Amino acid sequence: MKSYVLITGAAGGLGKAFAAECAARGWDLFLTDLRADLLAPLAAGLQRLYGVDVLYIPGDLTDQASRQALWEEIGRLGLRFHFLFNVAGSGDEGAFIGRNPDNLRALLRLNVEATVAMSRQVLAFRDPAQDFHIVNVSSLAGFYPMPYKAVYAASKRFVLDFSLALHEELKPLGVSVTVLCPAGLPTHNASIRRILGQGLIGQLTTVNVGDAAAQTVEKALAGRSIVIPGFLNRVFRWAGAWLSPQIAARLIGKRWQRLQGQHLHE
Repeated sequence: MKSYVLITGAAGGLGKAFAAECAARGWDLFLTDLRADLLAPLAAGLQRLYGVDVLYIPGDLTDQASRQALWEEIGRLGLRFHFLFNVAGSGDEGAFIGRNPDNLRALLRLNVEATVAMSRQVLAFRDPAQDFHIVNVSSLAGFYPMPYKAVYAASKRFVLDFSLALHEELKPLGVSVTVLCPAGLPTHNASIRRILGQGLIGQLTTVNVGDAAAQTVEKALAGRSIVIPGFLNRVFRWAGAWLSPQIAARLIGKRWQRLQGQHLHE
């Protein structure tokens, strides 16, 4: 029986990096993403380059019916998995009062609800012959309360705590859970603009997407619970741990206020 790696958000920059890393290791893939038009060429390219089997089904993970349809098709195909990468996620920034409520609702459904639902459901389809690994994507923002990114940062804090708790709970069952907490990842034009907009700090904390994916896979296989790519990012995380949440929020808020002001005058 073939055993697959399930990757959500597979058509995005980080999803593609995980797909390439896993395919290079000879692992068969099952990809899903909202953008159906991007999955077919991605699957064809990975099959051609690495000679692995690549299946895909598009779907909207913010929608319960769409998730259910995905799992029903997986069940019909009789697939089994030894890895899940919960990459699909949404970001948002700007003054909270100016955020679109529908966009915030979709962010929470994708970052929180879908992460929980996919992590739970995949366990019914794990390959009993192999160790099972789950990688959830949080963010360095998940360690801090962040004005102007309040909902996003809080959702990533949920992913962080959820993953660390599951790591301990599922360990006796032969399941390891690893949470990836990157800072800047240049995955698309909007993320690159945000990185450049943060000035020197943004550029220094940015890491190569392929390197982050490779490092995460290695540490997940080793059973590590948390991955923070980039030495400077780990230093910031260590230094930030000494600050109270109130002080961290105040300092971060002042920095984002300055950045917001700079953007308004550009």
